[in-house]
Amino acid sequence: MEVQLNPYIMLDGGAREAIAFYEQALDAKVVFKQTFGEAGQAVSEQERDRVAHSVLMIGGAVLLVADTEPGVRFAQGKQVNICITIADKEQAQKYYEALKEGGQVDHPLQEVYFSPAYGMVTDKFGVAFQIFTKRA
Repeated sequence: MEVQLNPYIMLDGGAREAIAFYEQALDAKVVFKQTFGEAGQAVSEQERDRVAHSVLMIGGAVLLVADTEPGVRFAQGKQVNICITIADKEQAQKYYEALKEGGQVDHPLQEVYFSPAYGMVTDKFGVAFQIFTKRA
């Protein structure tokens, strides 16, 4: 079972600017970027260009950057979280259940347009995690 943990920067409309900044400041290479409009999300015209997901390579490291989903309240102090990427839905459920104990559910673990099991949890230490299950 392969598990990846990557830093994930969540912003409120500033992801495009942050990506450009990291390209200059850290020599980041954008290997993937998709807006909410490109993802086929039903969003307003002004929300279409918000970044739904991006993957930046900095040397051999991965940095993920995106804007919050339209309609989701931006949580100051949670701009950086840890994204757990896994292929197994049962293992994703196990991590989710364990991390939410004594913590808070920010997004219930469920199927979404980009993942068969995705959720967000802030653990009892105040650390925010995204749990992302890859499609088979």
